[in-house]
Amino acid sequence: MIETKTLLPGVTLRCCRDSRFKQGCLSFQLVRPMSKAESAQNALLPAVLLRGTRRCPDLRAITEYLDELYGAAVSPLVRRAGDYQTTGLYCGFMDDRFALPGDRVLQPMIGFLEELLLDYPEEKGGFRPDFVESEKKNLISAIESERNDKRTYAMGQLLKTMCRGDSFGLPRLGETEDVAVIDPVSLLAHYRRILRESPIEIFYAGSAPGEQVEAFLRPLLSRLERQPVSLPPQTPFTPCPGQDVTETMEVAQGKLGMGFVTPITNRTPEFAAMQVFNTLYGAGMTSKLFLNVRETLSLCYSVGSAYYGSKGIVTVAAGIDFDKERQTRQEILRQLDCCKQGQISEEEVVCAKEAIYSSLRAAHDSPGSLEGYYATAALSGVGLTLEAYMEAVEQVTLSQVVAAANTVELHSTYFLKGESQ
Repeated sequence: MIETKTLLPGVTLRCCRDSRFKQGCLSFQLVRPMSKAESAQNALLPAVLLRGTRRCPDLRAITEYLDELYGAAVSPLVRRAGDYQTTGLYCGFMDDRFALPGDRVLQPMIGFLEELLLDYPEEKGGFRPDFVESEKKNLISAIESERNDKRTYAMGQLLKTMCRGDSFGLPRLGETEDVAVIDPVSLLAHYRRILRESPIEIFYAGSAPGEQVEAFLRPLLSRLERQPVSLPPQTPFTPCPGQDVTETMEVAQGKLGMGFVTPITNRTPEFAAMQVFNTLYGAGMTSKLFLNVRETLSLCYSVGSAYYGSKGIVTVAAGIDFDKERQTRQEILRQLDCCKQGQISEEEVVCAKEAIYSSLRAAHDSPGSLEGYYATAALSGVGLTLEAYMEAVEQVTLSQVVAAANTVELHSTYFLKGESQ
């Protein structure tokens, strides 16, 4: 059961009271419209905030203090949810029930979160330059590491190709050239602005009642100067002409990406049917793509589909030999046509539903997975509890899956091949 409270204009607290776990969690996220102008700054901010406070001026002091809180941890949190990017901090800590008599963890943890967010050291009107420069290098390394993962890189390029007029094509962490030009003064000015204007999402999972969590947050909230600006609503995919792109690089294995569009999003009634379709089509080891394209025909080393419900985009990724591109494309499309023509067994539908149930049950397994599901669902527009989601999936019929399949149309493709090919 999720309890939702509006603590201030534009500040929402979502509490999941659950006594099953020894650990609790609390996340604090500023929600921004995804944009190239600020995505890199938003990705950099939490890492800079975690470098030190006025009381704990370096990483060693922060670690020592968190050790006193029974080994609590704080980590950067940067997400993309449809048209939005979030930036903030995630706190994991021992539930108060398991602390020694007289000890408390939740309240001092929230106090330290306040310290990280608001008591940062300043130098010449900006963040400390050494913090900023060090974390810029780390962020650029993280961005470049995604390029080194050729599957991740290929799917990023596919989304850029598809979403040329849509913010969904922007990378979650920004671009290296945008990170490089960030300076301490402008970063602090940006932080103060988004702290003042952005919707704030706070999520707590643990045994404490919502009223207690709200009371512990009051000192932090009382220090915020708020002039909230409403976010534009989530939108489906922005239409633009499709493209077929081929890129050469020094790679040993080809990476094929195929992007499809559908009017069904997580805000439309057919959402559960589209999830079932995607799962039986390509998202699992019992899917048509896996069993036919990989296992039966041996056209690829790996294959799978993903459905981005906030935008109405389905992608298929395959690792292939360079000379298998045409055959693999044709078979991926043929399996989609099979779905559209109703060549789906009841067993396939049951297996797809079971895979979705398993995934949703896993969201109950830890405070962190609860936070990941509900915090993201609230932003992307799902509006379903885990239980309601499972019930919606259960009600999906074979005819609804076929109807969902018939809304899916190929938009763009991307192929990464070797330089000598």
